[in-house]
Amino acid sequence: MTKRIIVGVTGASGSVLALETIRQLVRGGAETHLVTSKSARMTIAYELGADGLAQLASLANHTHSPQDLAAPIASGSFRTDGMIVVPCSMRTLAAMAHGLGDNLLTRAADVVLKERRRLVVVPREAPLHEGHLEAMLRLTRMGAIIAPPVPPFYVKPASVEAMVIEMAARLVNWAGVDPGDKLTRWGEKNVATRQLF
Repeated sequence: MTKRIIVGVTGASGSVLALETIRQLVRGGAETHLVTSKSARMTIAYELGADGLAQLASLANHTHSPQDLAAPIASGSFRTDGMIVVPCSMRTLAAMAHGLGDNLLTRAADVVLKERRRLVVVPREAPLHEGHLEAMLRLTRMGAIIAPPVPPFYVKPASVEAMVIEMAARLVNWAGVDPGDKLTRWGEKNVATRQLF
């Protein structure tokens, strides 16, 4: 069966990682549901250009307004296989950790958690204070996967683009979708000499 994955994009920096994640989900045959927070729209425009939001929306199978709490992804009866929040701001992280479904993005994450589905959270902040760490611990205890966008330097990426591809592949993999050859798997290839481009 086709995997159905929600992708939430917040106002944190890292729009290019969201774009590549959706790209790889689609390539992996997943049905994608995109929801962006209000502040994400400003960050996306700054980082991807004026057509950034359109780029994301054109890849997704379905897009939802953050105000639409009647959207299918707001209900546990709507079958999904999980959600990736990429990038995840500390505001959204805290809201998810405390069950504040005050917009569609945080409501969808709350549904994923309560239905015991996969929630992959990509926090984009540094350094972290105790409140950030406590929110991450709460989410981990509820079953979420906390996955900061850490570059896999051992693959010796040739560019920022190559790093983004590898990081997105890991997120897609953790969400239960096979990223294919976009993910370098230790022991399966000679990662010391692999050429990505």
